[in-house]
Amino acid sequence: MTQYSRQSAGPLAGIKVVEMAAIGPVPFCGMMLADMGAEVIRVDRPASANLGIEVDTPFDFMARGKSSIAVNLKQPQGITVVRRILEKADIVIEGFRPLVMERLGLGPEECLTANPRLVFGRCSGWGDKGPLAHRAGHDINFLSIAGVLGALGPKDGPPLPPLNLIGDFGGGAMHLVAGVLAALIAARATGRGQVVSASIADGALGLMPMIYGLRSGGVWTCARGDNVLDGGAPYYRTYRARDGRYVAVGAIETKFYAELLEQLGLQDRVDAKRQNDRTTWPATAAIFEQHFLTRTRDEWAEVFADLDACVTPVLELDEAPKHPHHIAARSFVEVEGILQPAPGAKFSQAPTPFLNGAHKPGADTRSILKGAGYEEAIIDQLVQAGAVA
Repeated sequence: MTQYSRQSAGPLAGIKVVEMAAIGPVPFCGMMLADMGAEVIRVDRPASANLGIEVDTPFDFMARGKSSIAVNLKQPQGITVVRRILEKADIVIEGFRPLVMERLGLGPEECLTANPRLVFGRCSGWGDKGPLAHRAGHDINFLSIAGVLGALGPKDGPPLPPLNLIGDFGGGAMHLVAGVLAALIAARATGRGQVVSASIADGALGLMPMIYGLRSGGVWTCARGDNVLDGGAPYYRTYRARDGRYVAVGAIETKFYAELLEQLGLQDRVDAKRQNDRTTWPATAAIFEQHFLTRTRDEWAEVFADLDACVTPVLELDEAPKHPHHIAARSFVEVEGILQPAPGAKFSQAPTPFLNGAHKPGADTRSILKGAGYEEAIIDQLVQAGAVA
C-alpha cells in the first residue's frame, strides 16, 4: 500500500487557495485542489462548531492536504486578517448562503478591488436567485426538486437518497472545481478575476442532460425501476446470491448480453434478440433472480472474472480496498497511517502530490499569519483580542 505523508509538487503547485470552512461541496472542492498540488488555507471558526457530521480530525479526509487558520469573523480584526490573506490568493471558495460574505465585508466587490486577479468561487444550496435562495436545505432536498431523487429507488418502494454523492460532490463540488479552474486560466490570460457561482441544486440538474434527453425523446419513463439504467432492465441491476450478498450486472451492449446468457447457461430460456423488448423484462429478471441464487457472490465473481459480461461483486466499504484491481491501481492510499481513497486524477507531467493528513482548526494560525506578513507581536495581539485562535 502506498503511503502518503507530505505535500509535493502537483499540476497546481504555486496556486494559493483560501477555503472558507463549510460543509459539503466546498471542502470537497478544496480537497481536490489540494490533491492536485495547490496550497489550500482553510479559514475555520475559533471555537468548535457543528458543520455537519462530526468525525475526529484524523478521519476528516476532505481536510487532507490543507492548513488551517482559526478566525473570529464577528470581529473587525478577524475580517481584516482574512482580507489580507485574500490579497495574495489566487482562488477563494465559500459556501455560505447568498450575501453572507457581502455582509461580512468579504464580498466579491471588496476582494476583487484589493486583488483584481482573484477567482471568487461560491457554492450555495439553491443558488442566488429564486424563492428558495435563502432557505435551508440539504442534498436530499436539492435532488428532490431536480427530478433526480424521484428517479432513484425500487419500483415498489420510496425514492432513496444516493448518500450525498450526487448533490454535494458530483453536482456542487465538481462544477465548482471546473468553474474556478476555468476562471483561473482566464485570470492568468487577462489579469482579471471573476465570480464563479455554483449551487447544489443547479449542479444536480447539470448532471442530468442525458436523462432529460431520454425523457424528452420518449425512451425514459417517470416510473422508478422501469428504465434501462434504474434497475428496470434485467441486464442492468443487482441480483441476490445464495449467501445473501449481491452481484452487479451491467450487460448493456449486445455482445456483453450474449456473453452473460452463455455463462449463465440461459441461451435456450432467454431470447437474446429481445434484449430491449420491455415486455420480456419481468420474466427475464425472474429467471435471472432464481439463477443467481444458485451460487454465492464470490463464486459468481470467479465465474465472470475474466469475461466481458460486465458482472462484478457488490462489495461493502470494508471490502473494496482489498480488491485486486484497487490494489494494483493504487486506488487507496495511507495518509499518516490512515487508509482512504486516493486522488482521482493522475497526471503524466506532474507527480501525484504526497498528502498531509487533516489539521485541527487553527493548527497553522501563526504560520499562516507570518506568511501574510504579520509580525509576532501583532499576532500575539490578535490572539489576545480573540480575533484569531
